[in-house]
Amino acid sequence: MRRLQLFEIHEQAWFPQFLRDYVTEALQILLELGNLYGPAVRRLQKTLEVTKADRVVDLCSGAGGPWLSLTDQLAGRSPLEICLTDKYPHEKASIGARRLHSRRIHFHPVPVEATQIPAGLKGFRTMFTAFHHFPPQKARAILEDAVLSRQGIGIFEASGKHVFTIFLILLLPFLYFVVVPFVRPFRWERLLWSYLIPVLPLVLLFDGIVSCLRAYSPKELREFTEGISGADYTWEIGEMTGGRMPARVTFLIGYPSPEFARRVENLSSEIASHQAVANAGG
Repeated sequence: MRRLQLFEIHEQAWFPQFLRDYVTEALQILLELGNLYGPAVRRLQKTLEVTKADRVVDLCSGAGGPWLSLTDQLAGRSPLEICLTDKYPHEKASIGARRLHSRRIHFHPVPVEATQIPAGLKGFRTMFTAFHHFPPQKARAILEDAVLSRQGIGIFEASGKHVFTIFLILLLPFLYFVVVPFVRPFRWERLLWSYLIPVLPLVLLFDGIVSCLRAYSPKELREFTEGISGADYTWEIGEMTGGRMPARVTFLIGYPSPEFARRVENLSSEIASHQAVANAGG
């Protein structure tokens, strides 16, 4: 697969953690303003019901991503635990999330690589605006691990090589200039790096454009699944629009076939029953 890998500034190890936190915080705020991932609620609701998942493990969560608002939109489905993870955990955001959703959403305190998910983190996996960070080999590995672990996965990307999407990216710094004074909790440091030393808006602009250039198309996502799909795994791939802005969101959803899972469960029950009869006869 030929692809422009490039790099984003805020994901580099040398980029200061406190500035990375402000960038991910800004991304979350701007995504929520546009409600870009609002249309994902219906698909997530359906998939969580099919898979009977009661826990979501979100990867590359940054400052919390859209889950801080999606959780409320999925309020009709209970109980549902949301575990947010990231390679660089956002400490300030984790404190706020615990305060707002202490019983439903929490940050995993230990750094988690999306390609090396601990065995104990079971649940339906999600990833928002982050899959494009990974080169093809690692992107495929993320999907392969979900299949091998028998976990469902949902990937949603607002970035894309669409004219309107790139146009919105060009507007990000100006929109950020407008909203940053109203971000709470208020911090003078945030204003310093936004206005006097405009690192934050410039990083948002640069990383936003790079994100669009690196984003995988639905066709490329299908290429990934063709190499790892099996008869017992269901894949849904496409684009959707909605929210407050008519931007397209690419999605990939995969989960073990419920029918196959039932057959395995029935087979296990039959084996256990035969063993019980054999033990009783012995």
